[in-house]
Amino acid sequence: MIRLKRVYDAPDPATDGVRFLVERLWPRGIRKDALQLDGWLKDVAPSTELRQWFHHEPDKWEEFQRRYSAELETRPEAMSPIRKALQKGTVTFLYSSHDAEHNNAVALKTYLMRTH
Repeated sequence: MIRLKRVYDAPDPATDGVRFLVERLWPRGIRKDALQLDGWLKDVAPSTELRQWFHHEPDKWEEFQRRYSAELETRPEAMSPIRKALQKGTVTFLYSSHDAEHNNAVALKTYLMRTH
């Protein structure tokens, strides 16, 4: 099971499972030693160019998902820690976006559910 959670929300050891930050940039306002996570997977995050193009604009969502999926296809090895963790149980993707419906963690989950 894949769960999604903002980095600013409190961790829940009972339900979070393995926690991965799936952002290319470290979230603002959070010290690196304060965020409880099992890994920072920069390589599964969208490229800087794609992230800047999307700019969290919902009207670009469908095209963002298509382009992001194409990027993910070129780096299957980056998904390895996620796939291994999923074999053992729950994985939580941590993201920093204010928009809970249109962000790379949602797109990554959709991609993995389709290809897993």
